[in-house]
Parts: sequence; structure tokens; C-alpha cells
Amino acid sequence: MLQLFYQVKLIEAGCDEAGRGCYAGPVFAAAVILPEKFYHPLLNDSKQVKEKDRCLLREFIENNALSYSVAMIDEKEIDKINILQASIKAMHKAIEGLTLLPQFLLIDGNRFKKHKNIPYECIIKGDGKYASIAAASILAKTYRDEFMQELHFQYPEYAWNKNKGYGTLTHRKAIEAFGLCKHHRKSFKIQP
Repeated sequence: MLQLFYQVKLIEAGCDEAGRGCYAGPVFAAAVILPEKFYHPLLNDSKQVKEKDRCLLREFIENNALSYSVAMIDEKEIDKINILQASIKAMHKAIEGLTLLPQFLLIDGNRFKKHKNIPYECIIKGDGKYASIAAASILAKTYRDEFMQELHFQYPEYAWNKNKGYGTLTHRKAIEAFGLCKHHRKSFKIQP
């Protein structure tokens, strides 16, 4: 059972990212502020939720959150500043996109840089513990999957509609056959 809030005195936003370990494409992050009594029985860490359920949850979150925002950092910037910094930067952009100013941030993972002096707490595996982080993980994942689906039409040889840019065997074999394209992360030193 997910906890709704880490604390109740301050307006709390949950933040998570998607696509950090991918060979190709941007990293996406989301920030979500949930209302009191928010609940959906399927809400969980996006990796634990079926694709069709993630789409249902995305709509539910977008219709019921007090505020949400999704941001991305592209592969060129990932190559310039590294994937950890890009993930944090994407979270900062998502936080800035919120229409309601958060007073406390719940961050999935163990690394973050303070944003505008807003206090925060890093929670390892937070997307399986707190509803706002789980909601952020759903949004980041569905927006990124949608983006990779669009890229797939330009680069069908990499099967991004199925692997979403992760280093699956099919993706690695495609890299071996066709080489890297402009959307691959060159700093990852990808070997087929």
C-alpha cells in the first residue's frame, strides 16, 4: 500500500524520471502534487504496472492531480552533462512547470541537487512507497514511451516501439547492423 504523503504540513510534490538507462532518446521526468484522499488501486511504480494500465493511470493522474508537469532532456545534452545531471535537470524543469508551488519535494532515488531552496527527501525505490512518486513515474514513463513510439516511425530498424531505446538484444543487433543514429547516446560508449 502506497503512502499518500511523506509529511502533511507542506505542499508536497513527488518526482521521478524515466529512461535513465536507455541507449537512445531523451530522459523524461515528472513532478506531481496530489490532493488529499487521492487513490487508485492500480497505482504503483510504473515498472510494476502493465502498459494498458499505465495509460489509464496517466489519464486518472492528469484529471485528479492538483498540479503535474513533465519535462525532458535530449540525448545531446545527456552526452554533454552526463545522465545523472540530465536526470536531475529534467526533474528541475518538471518542478518549474508546476502551476502550484511545492514547498517540499519527494525524490525517487538517492541523488538530487536542491532546487530553489525547496527542502527535499530522497527515497530509494520511492516509486513503490509514495503515491506522488509513483504518479510521477507513471507520467514520465508514458510520456517517454509515447515519444519513443514516434521516433520509431523514423527509425523502425531499432524497434523502439518495443524496446523504447533500452539495450535489448534486438536493439543491440540493430546497432550492429545499422550503426548508431543521431538519437543514440554517444557518451554511453554503446557496443553492439
